[in-house]
Amino acid sequence: MKIDPVQTTEMHTGGEPVRIIENGFPTLRGRTLLAKRRYLRDHFDHLRKFLMFEPRGHFDMYGVIAVEPDHPDADLAVLFMHNEGYSTMCGHAVIALGRYAVDKGLVKAREPETEVRIQCPCGLVTVQVEVNNGATGRVRFESVPGFVLHRQKIVATAAHGPVEVDIAYGGAFYAFVAADQFGLDVRRSRVRDLVDVANVISAAVKEQLEISHPDDPDLGFLYGTILTDGADAYSPTPTANICVFADSQVDRSPTGSGVTARIALQYRKGQINLGQTRTFESVTGALFEARAMRESTVGRHKAVTVEVAGRAHYTGSATFSHEPDDEIGRGFLLR
Repeated sequence: MKIDPVQTTEMHTGGEPVRIIENGFPTLRGRTLLAKRRYLRDHFDHLRKFLMFEPRGHFDMYGVIAVEPDHPDADLAVLFMHNEGYSTMCGHAVIALGRYAVDKGLVKAREPETEVRIQCPCGLVTVQVEVNNGATGRVRFESVPGFVLHRQKIVATAAHGPVEVDIAYGGAFYAFVAADQFGLDVRRSRVRDLVDVANVISAAVKEQLEISHPDDPDLGFLYGTILTDGADAYSPTPTANICVFADSQVDRSPTGSGVTARIALQYRKGQINLGQTRTFESVTGALFEARAMRESTVGRHKAVTVEVAGRAHYTGSATFSHEPDDEIGRGFLLR
């Protein structure tokens, strides 16, 4: 199958890559964004592997495809992809996309902040981009409301026995567990050890707990597990976590959708109040700030709208091509 050249802009947020696909990708059919996501999965998954896998990407690569929005208020619509498939929300990519949209003139720049409305598979996300003398900087966004699906559920694991988990949604569903239950420290332990534990938890949750979303069945799946330092009560000191999602993929950023879900969980537990800002630290030392803004509901679930803020940076641009006789170059992973 012939693969046309693909042009991209390359960015990162806290070290987590954002490959923004600009030209060369086929038109995706579908009346809604979730329908386009299904069409992409069913018809063009070879292009995900082409752009995310080696030799053009790597095991932990992350990408964004711009498509036509179907939401009347959206400035642009995007689909997210990674080593396993396609996610429903990605905060680190939204932070990068905010800068990108202003810098590329997709929305008219206004100082001191420019609003960008991005339709994601989970819904409309409102982004505010700092603009100072024409230069873009810090970005903050309000995602779809976050809520807690399961509190203090016990899952059985062969490696660690019974483990208590919380499941919360921030545009995607995550299991939350404190790393010290396993003798680990999210700031000091080997990433490989943290990944192994997170994978055990994710597998157990997928097998033993029902994950559903009241708005659409396509949103109802566990995206990953977030191991935390356990410091959930409000404090001005940063709290650390590591997100392991998709196929053992490690987020280098604090994880925007994960931070949204973690704030929703902390608010549900009474550990923070509306308007209190918490700082979240990732494995690279990158920081996001987040706060619960206002109460809401999602179906029968009590929810809260969360604002997340961080910074993204450009790393370059690329044109990726493929020679017809290069079978290896269609994409592979060694890990």
